[in-house]
Amino acid sequence: MKTYKVVLSLLAISGMFTACIEDDLGPLRKDFDQVEEVQYDYAATADSMQNSLYSLYIAQDGVFNFNPGGNYGNYWPNAHALHVYVDAYSRTGDGSYLDKMKKLLHGIRDRNGGTYSNVFNDDMLWLGNACVRAYHETDDAEYLQVAEFLWEDILESYSDVFGGGITWKKDTPNLKNAVSNGPTIVLATRLYRVTQDEKYLTWARELYDWQKANLVDPQTGLVWDHIELIEGEPTVKKDWIFTYNAGTWIGSGLRLYQITGETGYLTDALQTAESAMTRSELSTEGILKNEGQGDGGLFKGIFVRYFTELIQEPAVSDGDKGDLVAFLNFNIETFYTSGLRRPDMLCGPNWRQLPGDQVDLSTQLSGIMLMEAAALLQEEGVLE
Repeated sequence: MKTYKVVLSLLAISGMFTACIEDDLGPLRKDFDQVEEVQYDYAATADSMQNSLYSLYIAQDGVFNFNPGGNYGNYWPNAHALHVYVDAYSRTGDGSYLDKMKKLLHGIRDRNGGTYSNVFNDDMLWLGNACVRAYHETDDAEYLQVAEFLWEDILESYSDVFGGGITWKKDTPNLKNAVSNGPTIVLATRLYRVTQDEKYLTWARELYDWQKANLVDPQTGLVWDHIELIEGEPTVKKDWIFTYNAGTWIGSGLRLYQITGETGYLTDALQTAESAMTRSELSTEGILKNEGQGDGGLFKGIFVRYFTELIQEPAVSDGDKGDLVAFLNFNIETFYTSGLRRPDMLCGPNWRQLPGDQVDLSTQLSGIMLMEAAALLQEEGVLE
């Protein structure tokens, strides 16, 4: 548990009051330090943020609105809301989350026309990954069934255009994004872990090789957003670099290393993590960059999820782990002291400052993911 020392200074007492009592008590001490220890409990903060999310954003059918009292928050932020429910249930064992998780899952389906199938492959990928995590924590077979259904649906968007890869949407055959491939690799490794079916590992390897060859800067490990056909020529969007694409690439390499033992995967993950900590494309003076609200509000939380897993990997050297922990801890402490508005427990896209009047669901979810990561690492003794 993190302990801070709050130093209070009393300035010199002057004037007639001093003159009257100095003779009896001797010369007054002009200033002194009073030390008060304040302990920050990240698990309690995560609980408070979870409660705030539920009370402010929840709709009657168990899904979340985009703003407090507003309209439905769309498929993919709600998929990440399932992720944060799983975080809380895994951490607390509180059975009340089980009902919330199931209502949210069914609510996403019902709000999507009675099906989990979506034109956006990345939307389905976020939900598929959350469902495998939910299955792992609950042994509820429905979550695995949904994940397997989504996997098969997503694979229909694989093609030989650009030599492989998954399209961003079902109707964009000439556009393939990091966000539709990195999370596919992660989902494949999750499903392999659960089922031991080699087809998932084969897909994970193939898609990893494709993304590395087409959407990852070999010099820095930064992940380019997409490749598309423009005037008949394959064109890579190299100036769009976002935290969430770095996060899923880290998660992809880490998982393939854990499954195969091949150190090249771990080296790739560490290279991208290093660039995320040091390069202006992803962070500014040690804080993950402000990517705005809306879709961008969720990006940092996704990055934090997979960056945290890299910290937990025993094969990471002490030196590298120290750098990773220091970076994440600085983001956590900055967010805790400067970016979290109390008592409503809301946050903005800039973790260095308090939020404005409106906080999108996506942005709030990122803050919760950060605090859940802090609580997890504090429980494991990685953070004090």
